[in-house]
Amino acid sequence: MDNVKTTELDNVVIRFSGDSGDGMQLTGNLFSNLSAILGNEISTFPDYPSEIRAPQGTLGGVSGFQVHIGSGKIYTPGDDPDVLVVMNPAALKVNADSLKKNSVLIFDVDAFIKAGFEKAGFKTENPFEELGISDTVQLIPVPLSSLTQSSLKDFGFENKTVLRSKNMFSLGLVCWLFNRPIEQAIHFLENKFGKKPDLLHANVKVLTDGYNYGNNLHLSVSTYLVEKSHETPKGKYTIINGNKATSWGLIAAAKKAGLQLFLGSYPITPASDIMQELAARKDMGVKVMQAEDEIAGITSAIGASFAGSLAATSTSGPGLALKSEAIGLAVMAELPLVIIDVMRGGPSTGLPTKTEQTDLLQAMYGRNGESPAVVMAAGSPDDCFHYAFMASKIALEHMTPVILLTDSFISNGTSLWKLPLLAELPEIKPNFAHENIENFNVLSRDPDTKVRYWSIPGIEGFSHRNGGLEKDYFTGSISTDPLNHQKMVDTRQEKINNISNQLPDLKIEGDPNADLLVIGWGSTHGHLISAIDILNKNSNNKVALAHFNYINPLPKNTAQIIQKYKKVVVCELNSGQFASILRSKISGVEFLQFNKVEGQPFTVTELENHITLLLK
Repeated sequence: MDNVKTTELDNVVIRFSGDSGDGMQLTGNLFSNLSAILGNEISTFPDYPSEIRAPQGTLGGVSGFQVHIGSGKIYTPGDDPDVLVVMNPAALKVNADSLKKNSVLIFDVDAFIKAGFEKAGFKTENPFEELGISDTVQLIPVPLSSLTQSSLKDFGFENKTVLRSKNMFSLGLVCWLFNRPIEQAIHFLENKFGKKPDLLHANVKVLTDGYNYGNNLHLSVSTYLVEKSHETPKGKYTIINGNKATSWGLIAAAKKAGLQLFLGSYPITPASDIMQELAARKDMGVKVMQAEDEIAGITSAIGASFAGSLAATSTSGPGLALKSEAIGLAVMAELPLVIIDVMRGGPSTGLPTKTEQTDLLQAMYGRNGESPAVVMAAGSPDDCFHYAFMASKIALEHMTPVILLTDSFISNGTSLWKLPLLAELPEIKPNFAHENIENFNVLSRDPDTKVRYWSIPGIEGFSHRNGGLEKDYFTGSISTDPLNHQKMVDTRQEKINNISNQLPDLKIEGDPNADLLVIGWGSTHGHLISAIDILNKNSNNKVALAHFNYINPLPKNTAQIIQKYKKVVVCELNSGQFASILRSKISGVEFLQFNKVEGQPFTVTELENHITLLLK
């Protein structure tokens, strides 16, 4: 090892890619966890097909996992990989356009045969020349399949089982390449396969052999060293994905409010992990009901809310459409409810495993009648904890449904998360009915905030009926009076508007003295702030960023901030939905747009390029 050249890097991007059955998600997760344990900042992006199992070796079956590790703050999983590990020619073809000049390409030479080339649609048996990368990247051929077979020859497994472990050989090799000690990786394997000793021993053996392969042969490339981050504040950290962070945010809110958490839901990609995580938390008093459909899921949650629980339901775009009538019921009944929409590509079933921000207008307006609800959006995987907590707080304290938008990118992606102390989280004080209310009825409300008092069934003196029919403002009885209906419509809207008084002000990132303001919302924050930071390092550029997590209502200073800038561009992963909302609410501003609807997040490079054009 003494003669191995080691290159120190501030950050590096690694992508693992292969068939859906090649274990790329597990490999990427293990490497990410290992890097986090060693003190690196990380951000990950799992990218996999919607088919359960496309034909082996075909372009449609390629699954990938990208991780960005660094010694400083990491906002995104990175644009293009510095190191690409591919298991077959199809994975190479899918990822070839993203390879940087002088990047490292590790490939399973055993899979690069005529049959593999044909399945991937190559016209020749030299894919590197055909793709024009033979002289631009460092090619590292490794016989992953045959080396794995040799490693496990004495284990008695059938060949199909043996080849499933080649991802562990590649993981061991990459651990050597990046100076990651494999002892911790072995610990992760022990946690995963502890109940299956044969599989555990096999995977540990292959992992170790992969590490030694690089160590003994020194390959033909230098190893890399990414020092641990010194920017991370002290505290206890874990690696977390957005769906798990969302689940834990709901649990923390229930504990803080002194209520039981109930989730009524129905499985749907990519939101199902929220239900699975909460179902495993019976030890925290969580109740989960897997309903027969989306409508039953949300209506069971409304019932739990009526009974006094912190009630939530989780879904994706198609499910949000099905839940729309029930959300209107929660608006009319003025009951607290958290609706989590993990957005995916659409319309209809669309692109179930890809990402978009295309449900925003549906969340804002996709109900019959004047039906205002709070709409929020998380910005990163670890962000999901905070905004799930705050969605619960707003729902309970303001007696309203709250729609929290995340998306496939941050729900499956991971980042470092500092574990908060429950005592340090904000207080949650549900607007319970109290004995000092005179002539209580179902619509008794705080005269200032217009928030209805929450009366839990079974408490003497607070009996009431509640439902979806319009009620008299003063008595709570069913009413069809025209002027009363107008008053109730205005009251429900005023209640939502008043929430802006409790929201944090909109803050500017980047250069506050810029002429150009970039606007984003939700999961685009990491890519936007990365692009703006890069541009502002050039003294000729001045760019500011206003990023939104609270969308309905908007922060109170929104118009004041935006109207200060000469040029404003809204960047979002749809055809301009937030831009249209801002146009309807803020006068005197021309909102330019930069939109992308490809099922993929922005890249920092494309944002840089577009913003640079606007600076000229």
